Amino acid sequence: MADDPRRAVPRTDTVLADPRLAAAAGILGRATVKAAVAAAQERARRGEIAPADVATAAAAALPARAAGLRPVLNATGVVLHTNLGRAPLSPAAVDAMVAAAGTTDVELDLATGKRARRGRTALAALAAAVPDAAAVHVVNNGAAALVLAATALAAGREIVVSRGELVEIGDGFRLPDLLASTGARLREVGTTNRTTLADYAAAVGPSTGFVLKVHPSNFVVTGFTSAVDAAQLSTLDSPVVADIGSGLLAPDPLLPDEPDAATALRQGATLVTASGDKLLGGPQAGLLLGDAATVQRLRRHPLARALRVDKLTLAALEATLRGPETPTWQALRAAPSTVEARARALAADLPMAEVVPSVAVVGGGGAPGLRLPSWALSLPEGYQQPLRLGDPPVLGRVERGRLLLDLRTVPPAQDPLLGKAILACT
Repeated sequence: MADDPRRAVPRTDTVLADPRLAAAAGILGRATVKAAVAAAQERARRGEIAPADVATAAAAALPARAAGLRPVLNATGVVLHTNLGRAPLSPAAVDAMVAAAGTTDVELDLATGKRARRGRTALAALAAAVPDAAAVHVVNNGAAALVLAATALAAGREIVVSRGELVEIGDGFRLPDLLASTGARLREVGTTNRTTLADYAAAVGPSTGFVLKVHPSNFVVTGFTSAVDAAQLSTLDSPVVADIGSGLLAPDPLLPDEPDAATALRQGATLVTASGDKLLGGPQAGLLLGDAATVQRLRRHPLARALRVDKLTLAALEATLRGPETPTWQALRAAPSTVEARARALAADLPMAEVVPSVAVVGGGGAPGLRLPSWALSLPEGYQQPLRLGDPPVLGRVERGRLLLDLRTVPPAQDPLLGKAILACT
């Protein structure tokens, strides 16, 4: 037993004193580092590594950061990929979040030393971006914005809505269930493919809380169809809530069929609800824009407290609204010729890759009919899993037995990372 190599395994406190592990404990936490040390010690006891290598093995096993979320290269060709967190934030928004991570004046007026309205500068930025809105408010996501509106304006009353707009919003959640959970009653009108103004007019009455106009943002209905816009609905004797979904604040020539907040308000909508992490290119947030009295009623409702956003979201939203073009904006407008040139430059060092035409989409419940001409690196399908499990992980899509890595959704600055990731799989 005197020669038992297990006796040479260093003590835990000795290993934790290693400069590499001591520094990691300040970032990852002592418990995480200690667990890695224990695992390395066990490997040494089993003879898998030398006792002298315990500290090195523990350091190598540590994660890069304390949180489990990992940065991913999105080469799917889906600009707003829900599974990948939708809109990537701009550098300005990231910088704003870092600044807001410490102690901030989120509810304090430094000039007077008194309490101030929470997120006032972010709300001012949103109001400036949509001048047609008399007032604005922000909650934690688009569904929350609609829930707050339904609870405050229609609990115990009816919401008149077209049958063709009772959509499923993702992950099995359906709009009818969401609205019914607020205590409102749904008054469905029209049919799946055709609803007229007369259908709405026949349903509006003393029990109506509001008329709801929902943009079916993740599918397209074509053929024998008809729908009623906010301008027509505003002629009815009822408030109109327009859920535009994707967060487009003003008309955009690239997205002619996508509703926007400014147009809906000009058409007479009382309230517009939208998401912040889709076409706006910002953080997850629910935007409420419209009539001053209505927005104030929502802001003072008890549920608004439960749905409020944190300081990091407020900071990122303001920087998105005031800052430069977002990564989402850039990806949507990237010239196909530029994307092709990037793909060919990468392929020059990747003999296993071909450059092929591709078609990208908006995703995230925005502009479902829009197709964006693009270019991709085409690799053997066998690269799919190694790239997904690499560092950084790379996500593409498989078509006809080939893995396509669409460059439209990869920021140009990440091209070198993508090339290295592919080479690492060879």
